[in-house]
Amino acid sequence: MSPFASAESSAEQLDGKPSGEEQVIIESVESSANKQKKNNDNQLPDYESEFVAVPFAFSSESLSTAFGGAGVLKHAGQIQSSILGIGVYSTNNSWVSYLRFNDYQIPTLDQWLFSVETYNARFKEGVYYVPNQADINGDSERVVTLGDESFTKFHARYVLPIGRGSQGAARSLGRARTDISWNPLESGVTSVKFSPFTQSRELEGFEFLEDEAKGLAVELEWDNRDNGKNSTQGGQTSFKVTRDFGSDSRNSWTTWEFDQSTFVSIDSNEWFGQQIMAFNFYLADTPTWTSDSNDDAHRPPSFAGVSLGGFERLRGYTSKRFTGRSAVLYSAEYRVQPRWQPLQEWPVFNLYDIPWWQWVAFAEAGQVSDEFSASALHDDLKWSAGIGARFEVESVVVRAELAFSEESNQFWIMVNQPF
Repeated sequence: MSPFASAESSAEQLDGKPSGEEQVIIESVESSANKQKKNNDNQLPDYESEFVAVPFAFSSESLSTAFGGAGVLKHAGQIQSSILGIGVYSTNNSWVSYLRFNDYQIPTLDQWLFSVETYNARFKEGVYYVPNQADINGDSERVVTLGDESFTKFHARYVLPIGRGSQGAARSLGRARTDISWNPLESGVTSVKFSPFTQSRELEGFEFLEDEAKGLAVELEWDNRDNGKNSTQGGQTSFKVTRDFGSDSRNSWTTWEFDQSTFVSIDSNEWFGQQIMAFNFYLADTPTWTSDSNDDAHRPPSFAGVSLGGFERLRGYTSKRFTGRSAVLYSAEYRVQPRWQPLQEWPVFNLYDIPWWQWVAFAEAGQVSDEFSASALHDDLKWSAGIGARFEVESVVVRAELAFSEESNQFWIMVNQPF
């Protein structure tokens, strides 16, 4: 087994996704927004900031034994806003830092939310899958080397004034208060997000690899879930296009990703107060990808392009285990919420507000290919399966999972639902 519950993965999981944006949203946003209408534009409703910190220690292949902490400041200046920070230092002199300012509004721009995040890390014994130096476009190989990673991303999200977004972006962050329908004019939150970014990765001994990506990601999303933290019905649809316009020192490239999730509730029983079947379909491609093995191939660096493997997709494999032009993934989860919930009585756990926990069994099948075709993407599908437990801790969903595959076993500790 390869425990890999590291903050390097945590930072990528918080990659501006709406599920991350909702993790510190309070249910009082709706009532507070009503109060705000009665105030001047520059005034905020009454609220109190709240800080929660959690220390942790773990062991992983990249970090050896590591110690760190995560802290969240909820209602940080605005009632719907938050600040998240993560810091890790390990016995092999590796370190990780992550900081995110989440869901801020500018006065009079009621339909917009702004966020910014930055991540920096050094892994003295980082595990990576990279192309062979003899053939830069060949199969990847597993290497252990010094790696320096970083990214900075700015997110400007426009919530369309339809469905739950009709009364402003801040109010759209709470859970659904009415029945779910499949009409985006009446149900769910439809948004467009613009995310300029810069990202880099430098590996010692692999200087021939591209080490930088800069560009813009644009994502159209319809979030029709009843609850982003613990969905029981509805679904989520997103289509994302990422473009690096290139420069004298790097190639230009474009990727697109389609993601669809659906949630179906099953009747409760004497053991489980909630039973949910959750399904997800993921499809991605790099349309600028060319077959020529030269500097004008218009392919993204492996750390910024299409991939499978990690805490979110194909969890039985290490992070970004498979990279290439295109990918497909099918996922299914059986989520149950036991009526038995003893956590508030256990030591340490009783220091935090934990309203529910969830047991999960999941299975996934997917493939990465250098050809975008149904036959190539479904040839020799890779599989992954596992079990896990999830908790809502101080408005943040924390999940611990053990995943299996034909190549390895992985243990993940992560925030947010995978979909």
